[in-house]
Amino acid sequence: MKVYLDNAATTPMDPAVVDEMIPYMREQFGNPSSTHAYGRKCRAAIELARKRIADHIGATPGEIIFTSGGTEADNMAIHCSIHDFGLKHAITSKIEHHAVLYPLEELAEAGKIKLSYVDVDELGRVKLDHLRELLANNERSFVSLMHANNEIGNLLPIKEVGDICAEYDALFHADTVQTIGHYRMNVKELNVHFMACAAHKFHGPKGVGFLYLNDSVKISPWIRGGSQERNMRAGTENVYGIMGLAKALDLCYEELDEHTSHMQGLKDYFRECLVRDIPGVRFNGDVDGESLYTVLNVCLPPSSKSEMLLFNLDIEGIAVSGGSACSSGSSIGSHVLAALNAPADRPAVRFSFSKYTTKEEIDYTMEKLKGIYEL
Repeated sequence: MKVYLDNAATTPMDPAVVDEMIPYMREQFGNPSSTHAYGRKCRAAIELARKRIADHIGATPGEIIFTSGGTEADNMAIHCSIHDFGLKHAITSKIEHHAVLYPLEELAEAGKIKLSYVDVDELGRVKLDHLRELLANNERSFVSLMHANNEIGNLLPIKEVGDICAEYDALFHADTVQTIGHYRMNVKELNVHFMACAAHKFHGPKGVGFLYLNDSVKISPWIRGGSQERNMRAGTENVYGIMGLAKALDLCYEELDEHTSHMQGLKDYFRECLVRDIPGVRFNGDVDGESLYTVLNVCLPPSSKSEMLLFNLDIEGIAVSGGSACSSGSSIGSHVLAALNAPADRPAVRFSFSKYTTKEEIDYTMEKLKGIYEL
């Protein structure tokens, strides 16, 4: 049996998304910047997709900038804001995705900004009082905090954080890669200036995403060389990727309630099975509070087989992650779990679910876990 439980890394593409993309690989191959009929058809398709996407999050079409994915969107928000607004102070946390941490740390090392880290508690929850303190005691700041942590699943109270940032005239960037397509949101109700999206997190294609750029924020182009994306990101658009992104997002919001119930049910069931069948099991993150229904980070008991756990699960046909997929293959442990002082002698496994995950797959995974632990 093959079981895929690494959906926080990437999701399988929905067949309907593939069907949506194929015509733009075969017949509708025009360059959307060209003025002839081939180009105009692709340009019209892109702008229709942009409007559909904007409608889903309460934005205007002009606030959607297509990118190669979430990492580019994060980097664009960070570099352009700090450069164009002359900001000298930024705030983030030590449990952010590396797409945020690395560019901010590089800017700090180069002496361009002072970088502050807001405290998180033992469950990985951002301490909002400390955020207020950092904002009050520094000049105008750039704040980057992810809506949902990709490793432990914690959800940030994004509206409350946005309101706090607004009090101090801070620019607020939220990495929403794990939540767009999984939660309904209306940017008109959030004091957020930037949000990042990647299509492959909700059954769309890899290599395409977007940056939500609030129309109150004026920044310079991120990539130069053409006037594409309203002169904000040069380069011929990934037309078939954009079509797949828009279709995937349409499907997500059409089926959201059903899929939310399905995945939350699987997460709860799996957690109950783990507690019942593996004595001493724990969970990383705010699993009893505000947490992604797609992610369960399990802290398993110490074992002589810990170092080979992921390998053994893979042998059994079960695909999971030992933390963030972006760090897979690295001998360095999870920076998120390190920030939470998670015990180093306990293997941490991230199980993440999609609309295609079944109860039978959870049962099979439990059977193999018990076998590995010889229970």
